[in-house]
Amino acid sequence: MNIRDANITDIDNLSVLFNSYRMFYGKESNIEIAKEFISSRINTNDSKIYVCESNNYLCGFVQLYPLFSSTRVSKSWLLNDLFVDSKERGKGYSKLLINKAKELVKNTDACGMMLETEKTNKIGNSLYLATGFQKNDLSNFYEWTSI
Repeated sequence: MNIRDANITDIDNLSVLFNSYRMFYGKESNIEIAKEFISSRINTNDSKIYVCESNNYLCGFVQLYPLFSSTRVSKSWLLNDLFVDSKERGKGYSKLLINKAKELVKNTDACGMMLETEKTNKIGNSLYLATGFQKNDLSNFYEWTSI
């Protein structure tokens, strides 16, 4: 098992994982949209994607976006996407991907990393607490969407 940077040669396999991730969150399957989106992220280098590879098979990924904290005057990272193929769950791959994300935070001198998950995501909520994230009950989360 290997955690490594995603690259353009991973697009086909990574797109399948990303499509499954989107379907997990209630989106319709659309492998072409998944492929376009992931290809764009890799080609423009506007996110950091790590993949989990086991026996030449991509079984998971984590995607982070750079942010900046004005009050901390520092870079920060948004852990936006984390997914492990359902056939590979329970093997600790999510924790390894999170640990790789933590390395990115440290290596870029960022002040931290944040994430959001649905309250109904019991496994994810347990995972994040188990890997050192703290739930922030002091802030409100608001969202405005145009679509």
